[in-house]
Parts: sequence; C-alpha cells; structure tokens
Amino acid sequence: MASEEELFANIDALLAEEPQLPPPAERARLREAAGITQARLAAALKTSTQTVKNYENGRSEPKSPRLEAYQRLLNGWAAKYPVGTSAVVPAPAPVSTPVPQPTPETFTGPTTAPASEETAVPATPAVQAVPAPERPAARSVTSSRRPAVKKAARPAADPRFPHGPLAVLDGDGSAYGVDGIVLDCPATTVPQLVEWTLKESGIGASKLHRYGKDSDPLIVLTASAAVKLGLPERLEGHEQRRSLRLSEDHPVVKQVAKAKWQLTQRGFGPWARIYRKAQGRERQCVQLAILSWDALDERSWPGVAEMEPADIARVLSVYATRVITPRGSTAVSGLELMTALRPPTKAVQDPATGNWVSGYNPGSLGTEPMDPAPPEATPEHPVVVNSGWTGGFLNEEAYQWVRDVDTLSDEECTLPWAVGLDLNTAFLAAAARLVVGLSAPDHFHAPTFNPKIPGSWLADLSHIEIDARLPSPFTPTGERPTGPAWYQTHTLAYAQELGHDVHPIEAYLRRETGAYLDPWHDRLKTAYVDTLADLGVTKDLTDVEFLAAMERHKENDPALAAVLSAIKATVKGGVGKLRERPQGRNYKEGETWPALSRPTWRPDIRAAVISKARVNMHRKLNNMARMTGLFPLAVLSDCVVYPSPGESPLDFLPYAASGKPQPGAFRLGPTPGLAKLEGVQSMLWAVDLMEKGLNPARHIKGGDAVLDEGE
Repeated sequence: MASEEELFANIDALLAEEPQLPPPAERARLREAAGITQARLAAALKTSTQTVKNYENGRSEPKSPRLEAYQRLLNGWAAKYPVGTSAVVPAPAPVSTPVPQPTPETFTGPTTAPASEETAVPATPAVQAVPAPERPAARSVTSSRRPAVKKAARPAADPRFPHGPLAVLDGDGSAYGVDGIVLDCPATTVPQLVEWTLKESGIGASKLHRYGKDSDPLIVLTASAAVKLGLPERLEGHEQRRSLRLSEDHPVVKQVAKAKWQLTQRGFGPWARIYRKAQGRERQCVQLAILSWDALDERSWPGVAEMEPADIARVLSVYATRVITPRGSTAVSGLELMTALRPPTKAVQDPATGNWVSGYNPGSLGTEPMDPAPPEATPEHPVVVNSGWTGGFLNEEAYQWVRDVDTLSDEECTLPWAVGLDLNTAFLAAAARLVVGLSAPDHFHAPTFNPKIPGSWLADLSHIEIDARLPSPFTPTGERPTGPAWYQTHTLAYAQELGHDVHPIEAYLRRETGAYLDPWHDRLKTAYVDTLADLGVTKDLTDVEFLAAMERHKENDPALAAVLSAIKATVKGGVGKLRERPQGRNYKEGETWPALSRPTWRPDIRAAVISKARVNMHRKLNNMARMTGLFPLAVLSDCVVYPSPGESPLDFLPYAASGKPQPGAFRLGPTPGLAKLEGVQSMLWAVDLMEKGLNPARHIKGGDAVLDEGE
C-alpha cells in the first residue's frame, strides 16, 4: 500500500504540470461575475481584446507566462463567485461579430468537354450574413506542447482540409483561418512552419477540376511573424528592392536548404513557394506570403495589409473560396485559375500496354508553349527578331479616345453635366463564349474571311467612314485606319456587321478552336456577382435603387469591398499575363524570357478578349446615338463620358414606354457588361480637358484619379 508521502508526491507532480484552465464558457462567466470587461482584462494581461474573446469562445489558448497569470486570476474569481453566483453586468461594449467564410467545395460531376463545349465548375456559396452555429470540431490540431483550440467550424467539403485554404500567422503563434478559427502554431523557423502546415494544420483546398491538382496551403505572415521566423521585417536595407527576394546566403534560405526543402526559381520573395518532390499523389508544397514585403498590392487589395490578422484571413478566405487560393499577385492568380479550370492533361489508357498515362485534356492549352504568329508577337520576341519580320503587328488594345471639340454642337455645349459610365468587368464580359485558337497558327494568302475562325487577318479598312462624333471601332485611338493593318477576327467581323465587305490580304489562323475561357469567365462572374450581392447590390434592384446601393456599397463592409477589388484585378491581370513582356534592364531583343515557357503565353487570346471588348463598347455607342441622338465626349477602356441634362445616368439612358431599359444600349446593373456610375463633373470641366487634349474619362471620378484601363 502506498504511503502518504508517495501519494502527496504524485499529487505534487500533477500540480506541477501545465496549468489547466476551466472551460471557455466558465471563463466568460467568471469575468462577467467579477464585473470586468474584456477590454480591461486584455489590458491586465497585456494582450488584445480579440485575444481575450478567443480565450472565452475556445478559439485559442494562452501561452506562458500569460497562461499562469490567467489561471491565477480565474482561480481567484472561482473562489469568490462559485457556480450559481449572480454576475455583475459591466457596461456593454460594442463587439463586432466576424462573418464566417465559406469552405471550398469539392467538385462533383463530369467536367471534361470537347474544345467547343463549356466545362462545368463548382459553384461557390455566398458569405452568410450571420455566424454559423457552433458545431463539434471536425479535427483536433495538436502541437508538441498542447492541443490547439479552435472555434468549431462548419463541415468542410473536403475532410483533408478541415481548416480551410489558408491562415494568417502573427508573432504570437496564432494562425487565423476561415470562419474565425485560430490555430496554435508552434513553429519558430520556416522549415518548422512548412512541416506544421503540411502535417498538422489541416489547411489546403481541393482541386477545381477533376483532372486538376489540389491548391497548396497558403500561410500569410504578418511583420511580427516574419521577424519571429528570422526574416527581415522589410526588404529595404537587406536586399535589392528590384529583385524582391532574399540573397542565397541569407540564414533562412540556408535553413530551408539544410532541411532538404527547395525554393522555386523566383527565390524567397514576397510570395515564396517551398516544396519537395511529390511522393506519389501527395504534393509537398507550401505557399508563403509576407505582408510587410508588399505581398498584397494596395491597388488590388485596398487596405487589406493594414487589417487585423483575423480580418485579413477573412478577406483572403472569401477570395480563395470564390476564386482560387492566391499564389502571387492577382494577375498570377488570374492566370493560375485558367489552368486550374482547364488542366492540360488527364489520365488516358495506353492501348498498347493497358497502362494509364498522362494525355492531352481536350479544350486545354496543353503542356508545351506555342510560338505565336509574327504579327501576334511583340517586337522583341525571338519569332520576330530571328525571322526579320517587318509586316506589322496586331494592335488590339482598349480605347483611349477623346472627341474633337469642333464636333460639339451648341445643344451639347449648353448641357450642364458630363456623366461617366463604367462597364462592369468589361474584359470578363468579353470572355464569355469566346472561341479562341488551341493549335498553332497556319499561314494563308488571300483567304476568304470567316467570322467563326479565330486568328489574325491583314486587311485594309481605311475606306470605311465612321461618324466623326464616334471613335473608329478599328483602332485603340479611335482614329480612322490609314491603310492595311492586322486585325483580330472580332474586329473584322464587326466591320462586316456594319455592312462593309472584308477582303483579307493574308491571315494566320488556327484549325483547332474552343471556348477555353468559359469556365474562367463563369467562376469569376459568379464571384463578382455574389460579392456585390453581399455588399447589398443585387440583381433585383431597380435602376434608382442600384445607383443608391453602388454609392454606399464599399462602406457596408470594407473587407468584402477589398475582395471585390481583388476579383476585378484578377480579371484584368489575368488577361494581361497572356502577353507578359520581358522585365529587367539587361534584357536584349531576341532573347527568350521566363513567361515564354508557359503554355498560357498566348497574345492571340489576349487580343481576342480586348478586340471583343472594344467592339462591344462601340456597338453600344452606336446604338446610343441611334436611339437617343447622344454622342460620347470620351472613352477610356470601359469608361465612357456623355453630356447630360442631369447628374444621373437616368437623365439620358434610353428607356421604353414600359420603363424597361432599351436593349442594345448602355444599361445599369451589377453583372459583367452592364454599367454603373463612374463620376459626374460639369460640362465646362469636360470641355476644358478636351481642349487641352486630355481625356475626361480618366479624371471623371474626381480627385484627379486615374481609371484602371480595363478589367
């Protein structure tokens, strides 16, 4: 039988172990019974109010020495206020309840289709307006020290990733994720962080297409987290700002190599990918984003880098769920989304051996880069330099046109206002059902024009006269062509639509075609429309209600407004990446550059999107002139400025007797291709800019703001 001394020794050993806290609900009860606010308790513990909230709702646990101090306080309160004691209710303090984020959905159903058919993609749920009820935790994440506690989340679509696609790590080791969960991350080095992310965090996202790959987990580092892991808080003073990456002899880079992890060719920069070769089907790759290194560009993610970690996690999680887990800038993510939704390969059975091998996935761009036709390339491209091409280039760009002031009538000059209309994600609208080439270009002489064949055509459109009060649909400047030039199929097809004969001199055409961008368009359109709806701008609003909702939508939820901005930047940047130019002062014409190694370096697809967007704009301008007699003052990409008798678009847009908008003209609404109010200035202001050769559409917002040239 054990002696009293032995029993006491065992009890003392138990007491010496890590302090145990009462359940989260009891912590809150004791604090309220003592009449202490969360803010006051946070000050005493030298932490934030949000952290105290996390302690009391089970999202996170305190660490030493705060753990021992918190336990001492709770023990003291427990002696004073046993269960059943009435609470002393403190003065109420405003508490903002985080809106839960949707979790990624697993794709269900067939998705492959012939090149000309649409590929189905998973729908994304809207962000709920109220928190989801507490549910039992789907999975417990543990560290070497103690269990990490999280808020119970809704069941994940993929049980492999119960904690969503990403997390934002702060200097205290708290990793904030989807739905407000907070995980305990014990890592103190980058290799430890990578191991924890892959083995313990439960972070990641399932593939968007049955033949695609899962999205690698993303860990976003705050400035304090970066410093804790041995990284410089900022790159200035440590490395060259131009290269935006750590030198190869930096201690963290050496740590990564010593742990047998690898970095991609772009090195350890604001967006660093750390990986090992895949083991079977299991990928071993983690994406890091360092906030203090400007990983989140203010133009694409306004205000996000300055938010609290939980709010950053919310913004990025909504974007990841509705679009894709970020892998770099929004432009990079836009391009990655194309490939994720149209994987280049699929498993096919070799008829000779019966083995399953990697084969081409119909409708995709394949795995090998493709040389463009010389007129589709850029002047520095090897195809151009090596061939000595001097036949001109495709010039399909967005509008930058200002009307000649001499064409203004007295009636127009007496109108008091200039009103700017902006088309929602005009490039995205142009990508809908857009047939593009999938194979290499073939050269033809004197071909018969076919508007259904994507390609580049040399033709002379200089004989076509357009009303001087409208821009020419054939040039980005809106000026009349002066002779033969290269045009994308949509531009020539529009010349036919206007009633003119088209006789190409030569052409570069593609035999295999498909609506490659359809799933990309559909997913981004859904993301855009759903995010606007969460901001109070829905499809069922009247035009008056729509204008009012758009005026205040950014104020309703700055976090979701940032998501909306990022979605628009993803569209614009993704299209731009299709023709990424060389960078760096040491580049010489005729040399290759990294972007050329991608199958998605396709300037012809970019030209097709922009050509269709510009044609869509001109068609609306033409219809407006026919229906209302109104002509624009200026156009800049997807923004047009009209003279108006009033300060609202309702004062000049055409409506039928029934009150419905006239089809074919500009229409107000929240979907891609419809219009919203961009800004209002006086007509005198607009005319003054026009006389100076400046574009009113560039400055119509006021504050001398420059409009993004295309979305």
